[in-house]
Amino acid sequence: MTAAEALGALRAIPGRPSLAERRAALRGLEAVLLRRAEDIAVAAAADFGGRDRVETLLGDVLTVVQGARHARRWLGWWARPRRAGVPFPFWPARAWVEPVPKGVVGVMGPWNYPLQLCLWPAVDALAAGNRVVIKPSELAPRVALLLSDILAEAPGPDFCRTILGGPEVAADFAAQPWDHLVFTGGAAVGRRVMAAASDTLTPLTLELGGQCPAIVLPGADLLRAAQAILAGKTLNAGQTCVAPDTVLLIGHRAEDFAAACRAAGPVSATTALLGQGAARVAALLDGAEADALAAPAPGTQPIILARWPAGHPATMTEKFGPILGVEVLADLAAAMAWLRARPAPLSIALFGPTRAEEAAIAAGVRAGAITVGRCVDHVAWPGLGFGGAGGSGFGRYHGRAGFDTFSDLRARVRHGPFALARMFDAPRGSRALALLERLLR
Repeated sequence: MTAAEALGALRAIPGRPSLAERRAALRGLEAVLLRRAEDIAVAAAADFGGRDRVETLLGDVLTVVQGARHARRWLGWWARPRRAGVPFPFWPARAWVEPVPKGVVGVMGPWNYPLQLCLWPAVDALAAGNRVVIKPSELAPRVALLLSDILAEAPGPDFCRTILGGPEVAADFAAQPWDHLVFTGGAAVGRRVMAAASDTLTPLTLELGGQCPAIVLPGADLLRAAQAILAGKTLNAGQTCVAPDTVLLIGHRAEDFAAACRAAGPVSATTALLGQGAARVAALLDGAEADALAAPAPGTQPIILARWPAGHPATMTEKFGPILGVEVLADLAAAMAWLRARPAPLSIALFGPTRAEEAAIAAGVRAGAITVGRCVDHVAWPGLGFGGAGGSGFGRYHGRAGFDTFSDLRARVRHGPFALARMFDAPRGSRALALLERLLR
């Protein structure tokens, strides 16, 4: 089945799913994911050539299950009409906003979290009353096939279809006239997806990543900061869009941070680099002062602290692997200048900020999220909208944010039998003109 055929088949189904049908679809998906969790872990490990079982169960299974449960719990509240105020001259009218399903949502998922980043936007779209077509990454083919089987079982083909294939299929998928399209991946491909969607005026949600910094300020406990940064970096071998990419040290020496990292541990990832990941890491380290935090061992990816000379291209490049750039800066102003010189990141992690420093960063730079004391964790919170800003993408999903993204928030008005504003209906008398002059004054 092609993307066009799947889109046509779902559009031909009459009516919109009721709240009860949406809850049942989400409940069914939860049950199948939990039942097949070990199959998913095995498939992911085979696709990656070695992927930590716990990371798959947490990052690809449990996050989606929790997102679906959260949506079921709050669905009735989200779907309620939302009262809107009526200006006095139009009284006694009533106004409200009603969330209406958009129709059929297309989801293009990446390889790094091959299940989560396909299914969580699908969960939000289903909760909003849409039907969904998913194009998983061909770089994780076993997970893609398993995903197709899971969705055929629950929520079933009346709610969700899967399209498998490579770049040509993806290009065709992006060109379809979806009622909304979600793409997660790199900025270069994101631009092509956006160009394709512009031909059909398809609304987009783009999640593109970027250089997510961890800013370690003078007030930070260096050991605790190193522990948190490494926890975020070792997850999926750094192949996470919100993983700390570069550590900006203010009031701390690079040597002391490296010592804290070695004291903190763990310093090796147990997930393999997929595709061209190893070659990409080697290319990024060309010309760098590199410091591996552990000796290479079978089945592991040591975290490498790297420092490049000023102006090196790697300082402007997302690492997306087990490389952690380290830069020593003079003060907070220099850190904010570093941020402004690059596309806005998906996330900024702060360690040891005063309230004034945190407020200055929040007011002075763009980012999809700002966290204090940890990295990455917030992405798994179903009540917190997830998305980028500027160069890291646009649009939000997860929870209420996703429900609203995949809904048309339609205005509704019910006018009363009279209103002061009708004085301005044509033909207008002298009293209406006098009132207008008074209002303008």
